[in-house]
Amino acid sequence: MSKITKLEVLHVRPRFSFLLLHTDEGLVGLGEAALEGRDKVVESAIHELEYLLIGQDSRRIEYLWLLMYRATFYPAGSVIGSAISAIDQALWDLQGKRLGVPVHELLGGTVRDRARVYKHVNTRDDVPADPGIHAEDLNEFLGLARAAVAEGYTMIKTALPGPARFVESRRFIDREVERFALLRDAIGPDVDFGIDFHGRVSSALAIQLIQAIEPLHPLFVEEPVTPEDVDAMAHLARRTNVPIAAGERLFTRWGFQRLLEQRAVSIVQPDLSHCGGISEGRKIAAMSETYGVGFAPHNPLGPVNLAASLHLSFTIENFVAQEQITLGDGLITRPFELVDGYVAAPEGPGLGVELDRDAIEPLLYDGGWKLPYWFDAHDSGVAKW
Repeated sequence: MSKITKLEVLHVRPRFSFLLLHTDEGLVGLGEAALEGRDKVVESAIHELEYLLIGQDSRRIEYLWLLMYRATFYPAGSVIGSAISAIDQALWDLQGKRLGVPVHELLGGTVRDRARVYKHVNTRDDVPADPGIHAEDLNEFLGLARAAVAEGYTMIKTALPGPARFVESRRFIDREVERFALLRDAIGPDVDFGIDFHGRVSSALAIQLIQAIEPLHPLFVEEPVTPEDVDAMAHLARRTNVPIAAGERLFTRWGFQRLLEQRAVSIVQPDLSHCGGISEGRKIAAMSETYGVGFAPHNPLGPVNLAASLHLSFTIENFVAQEQITLGDGLITRPFELVDGYVAAPEGPGLGVELDRDAIEPLLYDGGWKLPYWFDAHDSGVAKW
């Protein structure tokens, strides 16, 4: 038996949060305890689950998942789902460390030698949540795209600038088409790009934009409308040849059920820090495979969630590409290494990553980072970001 003794959360600037799950055998499992802008709420939710976990056998991963999920009575959403996800990741990490094997071996072994990863390239107007990593203007944006290709990335992702009105002018659409055409010219025909709409626009405007952008051959359009509006997403998917992707704001296999049944997407994007962890991500991947849908885990978070996502992705057939904003430099002792746009499977026991405690010590803080909020420039109404 391996009894759980303590659950500890470390918040690391600029906005990373990690769970350390301790056992009486001296092993510590890692998970990413995050919900963008609400990490302290997730930390509280993790501690709320301690009464179910302390003293339990950490080897019983599926049992503990069910215990946490069913004991809350209400279906897990963003907060409880994120708490369960962090704990589940840590339990898988512990199991691999205990047995001395990588998590991907516990999941059945790898089906590929390397996994494709992609990089974000945005302006500050696209995604304001991460000051300091965005271009200030279009020329700098195109320079960042070229730099990503020079680094070795074969795929990048950018966002639709926002906010937008419910319906927009011809000039608005032409401006966006021009922007993405310049991006295509900057990266060339051999590099792929995805576009994240962030659910910022109406279904009608999304159709207009995607049809106009379609000749540029984006690899996918992500969250063209809000994820809860499955009917609108399915309606849109039938009116374009561009693959539609979604799933970062959906939780557990039940959250993905109707999305798949309605054939609303070509690619699902569960976030293993929110959807229920490795255990639930595996089931979502299997569900999507039966519908001929690709699997591309969402991860605008840190290297622990990246590791968890990669371990799963290396074991499933329908993997497409892996999102990341950091390969772990300054956060973990052995950052992931990019080679020709791909990374190799983690080979250490468990998740194969360990926090660089010396490096992160000066970066520890209370976890109080908050998401930005936007207003419409025309009428000052609250806008989707």
